[in-house]
Amino acid sequence: MPAEPLANAPEFTVSELSSALKRTVEDAYGRVRVRGEISGFKGPVASGHCYFALKDENAKIDAVVWKFNHARMRFKPQEGLEVIATGKLTTFPGKSSYQIIIESLEPAGVGALMALLEERKKKLAAEGLFAEQRKQLLPWLPEVIGVVTSPTGAVIRDILHRLQDRFPRRVLVWPVKVQGEGSAEQVAAAIRGFNALPEGGRIPRPDLLIVARGGGSLEDLWSFNEEIVVRAAADSMIPLISAVGHETDVTLIDFAADKRAPTPTAAAEMAVPVRAELFAEVESLARRSVMCWQRAQENRRSELRAAARALPAAHELLAIPRQRLDAAGGALPRGLKANTHAHFRRFAAAGARLTLRVLRGQMTHARDRLGSSGDRLSLATRSLLQRRRERFASLEARLQASRLANVQAQRQQIARERERTHRLSDRATRAIDTLLERLDARITHHGQLLTALSYRGVLARGFALVRDAGGHPVHSAAAVGPHARLSVEFADGNVGVTADADRPAAPVVPASPPRSAAREARRRRAAASSVDQGNLF
Repeated sequence: MPAEPLANAPEFTVSELSSALKRTVEDAYGRVRVRGEISGFKGPVASGHCYFALKDENAKIDAVVWKFNHARMRFKPQEGLEVIATGKLTTFPGKSSYQIIIESLEPAGVGALMALLEERKKKLAAEGLFAEQRKQLLPWLPEVIGVVTSPTGAVIRDILHRLQDRFPRRVLVWPVKVQGEGSAEQVAAAIRGFNALPEGGRIPRPDLLIVARGGGSLEDLWSFNEEIVVRAAADSMIPLISAVGHETDVTLIDFAADKRAPTPTAAAEMAVPVRAELFAEVESLARRSVMCWQRAQENRRSELRAAARALPAAHELLAIPRQRLDAAGGALPRGLKANTHAHFRRFAAAGARLTLRVLRGQMTHARDRLGSSGDRLSLATRSLLQRRRERFASLEARLQASRLANVQAQRQQIARERERTHRLSDRATRAIDTLLERLDARITHHGQLLTALSYRGVLARGFALVRDAGGHPVHSAAAVGPHARLSVEFADGNVGVTADADRPAAPVVPASPPRSAAREARRRRAAASSVDQGNLF
């Protein structure tokens, strides 16, 4: 027969049992490290969290990465990667399952890192970040060199020493972390920071950038494989040399940089030439220039001698022109006489044609032409005056219409301004009335407060104020001497009284030092101003 259930067994609700299991699991395990392959990756979802599972050949466990942990992770989870997760083991009561809350994530071994590196390399290459067309030529002799590296390592000393040996240049160092959490962000920020420097600013903008780091393992150099660093190197408008690791170390920044150096020392050698070699080359070029000039001068001298030998003598060149000049000089007197006779004949023929009848005919023709020109001028003048008169009449009509329109517009504007002035006056009147009401309320409130704080309200409740002969308030019975004259102030008036003789004598108060005239005047003004208010103290 089946066993009967125990009547004394405690009963649990589902929530109580789930909470008890949750406490048991968290207390027993706490923080754990789990190795497995990421499966069913979802994230970041709308809330910013990531959900997936870690599995191996025989089992699977749910995993969660909260939003704030995902933002701080240097290594982001991806589908199919084998990772080592560190976190806290807990349960999820809504599904009656257990899960791990992951706080940090790292790849499981070099194989996983290489697979991730190859995948990232293909992705960035597909975007064209490694294309040769994007790469810039290095400046032949940069004035300022920017170095992005650790300020405490041997790398910066090697670069500075090599630059000093070859060609000293100004160097700006941007100190960054070269491995560990946050190093990739610092390197990317340094590259973008150098590019953001303005031309001609207080801090000079570098002509060349060197991103350098010493050798190390793949994990140590992983910061230079991050997308943020590669994209910053590809976007750099300043030529960039990548000098990360040793000659056998390859990182993704090497493909995005304009030039890759096998070592930081080699990067310094690529950056500048050797100054001594430049001096020797300049001297050699100077000697060659002088020799070339000398040879050219000698060739020109030889050509001039040969040309001088081929030219005829000066007297031979001028013999024929001199002979022509002598012939022309002999024929000149005869030519002058013939020219004079020809001009005389032309003058005589012209004088014969100039008779009195011809002159009168020419004058008559000129007078006719002058009369016709005057008639034409008068007609043109009348026509011009008529056109000007018509134009002025048109302009006068337009001016009159414009003046009327302007007057109408001014009247409308004055009406609008008058209406606006009335509105503003009404608003000002209402504002003054409101302000006066507020000030009246404030004065009433202050008067009530003054009445409430005045000592006369206390006197109205049955109390009295005792003053001595000098008008000062008396605070204690010991201050009243025998037969002292006192003044007792009630709410409805003052009464003079004399103290009893059996009271103890008042202590002798030492005479106060004489007051100055200014202090006495201030005391009198204070006493005069406190007549209406009084003081209980």
